Amino acid sequence: MLKPSDKWTWYYDDASQHLMLDLGNDMVFKTNLCRKLIVECAIGVNEFTVDDASAFQTYKEQISHLGLSEPRQAELALYCVAAKRFHKPVQPKSWFFDCLSDGSILPEEGDFVRLENGHGAGVFIILEVGDSASLCASINLDEFNLNGNKFLLFGQAIKVMHDRMQITNHSFLTQPMRLVG
Repeated sequence: MLKPSDKWTWYYDDASQHLMLDLGNDMVFKTNLCRKLIVECAIGVNEFTVDDASAFQTYKEQISHLGLSEPRQAELALYCVAAKRFHKPVQPKSWFFDCLSDGSILPEEGDFVRLENGHGAGVFIILEVGDSASLCASINLDEFNLNGNKFLLFGQAIKVMHDRMQITNHSFLTQPMRLVG
């Protein structure tokens, strides 16, 4: 499995017009963040920081509970770290989703939440928590239909109000039970 290294570096690639992560040993990871989605400081070269490594571990631990292959787990964890650090601040796009709660829930980073709309339901992982809305990324391998014309792909981030979310950690984080007689 992929292990974070202080030799990793983030950089923006003009040719692909995406944020990249140089993993060393001639390995490069292309994030799903194009130029219009990243903050200005992402242009150029940035070190993979201790905070990045910590976020990677947080996401990796949560993602390990999903039924994804190891390469897909690593891909999703790196998408999450990239979005957490470099995604531009955005307004919530809650109109794509149905209201599922009274908004009093406060998710934590790494929580799984359910979002739904007239086209279906999907599970997302929380990347950055705000007072009333949080940035989250799709963990659905199939594209998530937002409105019939727009779709979210695996690992893509969107900011959503908390009243549209239903925490669903219990669906993935099962504790082993010991039967005693």
